[in-house]
Amino acid sequence: MCGIVAYIGKKEAYPIIVKGLKRLEYRGYDSAGVALLNNGDLNIYKKQGKVANLEEHAADKNRSGHAGIGHTRWATHGAPNDVNAHPHYSEDCNIALIHNGIIENYDAIKQRLVGNGYIFKSETDTEVLTYLVDDIHKNAGVSVAEAVRLALQQVVGAYAIVVISKDNPDQLIAARKSSPLVLGIGKDNDFFLASDATPIVEYTKKVVYMEDEEIAIVDLNEGLKLYSIDEVEKTPYVQELELQLEALEKGGYEHFMLKEIHEQPRSIKDCFRGRLNAEEGWVSLGGIKDYEEKMIKANRIIMIASGTSWHAGLVGEYLFEDLARINVEVEYASEFRYRNPIITENDIVIAISQSGETADTLAALELAKSKGATILGICNVVGSSISRITDAGSYTHAGPEIGVASTKAFTAQVTVLTLMALSLAKRKGTISETKFRTMLSELEAIPQKVQQILDKNEEIKIISEKYQDASNALYLGRGSSFPVALEGALKLKEISYIHAEGYPAAEMKHGPIALIDEEMPVFVIATSGTSYEKVVSNIQEVKARKGKLIAIVTEGDDQVDNIADHTIEIPDTDEHLVPLLATIPFQLLSYHIAVMRECNVDQPRNLAKSVTVE
Repeated sequence: MCGIVAYIGKKEAYPIIVKGLKRLEYRGYDSAGVALLNNGDLNIYKKQGKVANLEEHAADKNRSGHAGIGHTRWATHGAPNDVNAHPHYSEDCNIALIHNGIIENYDAIKQRLVGNGYIFKSETDTEVLTYLVDDIHKNAGVSVAEAVRLALQQVVGAYAIVVISKDNPDQLIAARKSSPLVLGIGKDNDFFLASDATPIVEYTKKVVYMEDEEIAIVDLNEGLKLYSIDEVEKTPYVQELELQLEALEKGGYEHFMLKEIHEQPRSIKDCFRGRLNAEEGWVSLGGIKDYEEKMIKANRIIMIASGTSWHAGLVGEYLFEDLARINVEVEYASEFRYRNPIITENDIVIAISQSGETADTLAALELAKSKGATILGICNVVGSSISRITDAGSYTHAGPEIGVASTKAFTAQVTVLTLMALSLAKRKGTISETKFRTMLSELEAIPQKVQQILDKNEEIKIISEKYQDASNALYLGRGSSFPVALEGALKLKEISYIHAEGYPAAEMKHGPIALIDEEMPVFVIATSGTSYEKVVSNIQEVKARKGKLIAIVTEGDDQVDNIADHTIEIPDTDEHLVPLLATIPFQLLSYHIAVMRECNVDQPRNLAKSVTVE
């Protein structure tokens, strides 16, 4: 949550910062602001709403300066308005600060500063941190950089901050703890800082992923200095970005979400590229190969995740238990550590996260690590916090996902989990050679089959039109299709603001059936497989209550087609792989309904892409 961008160098800072903020708007879009240093003046402009509002506000103002910081906000402390927008600055406007995270003990610090005569303008925890830095700078007679270090020793919580000051116009100070911060090193002795690499890739491929409790000083004269909060100097580890600039553009699509839905044939293929060969009959995930035996012998595997990634974990549970016969539990990361869970050295904990920065998931991993469990990760972003904290893991290689509502990340995560399950099953001997090879062939065919469903876009759009005014919706599925029902309901809620619930189809009779009437659309996954006849019975129950029924069926199905109001056919595949196909129509239905309702598809209200606060 919240996106921060900063620049110092020979170029004009404002255009770089604003372009960067637009790329980070998926992290928050309640307000935006910049602070620019120009000939001894620190000019601060901020505005409620999107970055476009900030641009309009600053259009007739002095936007010059070789150094600047910018912020796009997802509100935590304080309403989204001009006053609470970042950057925040000291009373004398000598220091400005941007912040992603939460200062948990801000109120105690604030009361102490109020006692020292400070008057606060905003409701934010960030202004408290700014005043604290200023107070130490003035009263302890230390540099701003040292004041930042001393202030952070008093702070409890999460932060990624960048500080700019009139005292040092050729210098930016940055620090992080539990919130991501990437430092880019330019070719012309200029420096970039951002919440992720998307604002940086246009200017440099050389980056440093800052670690927890690290402080960086970037200086036009002295270059980069990196040290710990305890003043231990560190050597920056410079990495080469793999991100491509073209991946951050819409590529002719109206929305990033639609682009990302249509990228799934490629992203799924990229996910298993080099990891399986159906003709030769092998699967190999290099990232976890050395841990497979430990996974097989583990007391249990615990998958922790949030939102869409949690749904992917539920699919993974079905796959691991059915194919590899390994005990799996799937936990909400946000609840995991507050339950005082029983974790031992014989447990394997797998974190699933698109961004690799989800605060709840990272906290759960820290707990599991402290108990001696082996921790693995499945994430999409190279260099992310989860990829660095885990013992091993696998990248999904889905490419950047800009739309807040996750689509290709889900199918990529399910693909990796499928590969893991198959590899473990093969090694453990719980799958026959014939079944193993058949599933490899089926998995290799999934990208083409996804494309066949995407080719039905216009057909799905027509169905969407009929339900754009619905107030509620029900999603039903059995087995590994139940998590797909949950994911379908989440997508509709996220971007169209229609209340929707996902249920195991058999659970409908235990409450939700009371909601069904002639106005209620019910989306059901009714593909061929072991539960088909049971699902058909559930469909009959819906129709008996006059519910509007939209069914995802296997190509050639006649039975459900004769009952349902609408059917969307998907290609036949192995039952274990149905989630990779059945989710595609739900993504398109949600997308089209949201567009028809004139909702902001890529940036739905109140949401942010990367949840970096608890």
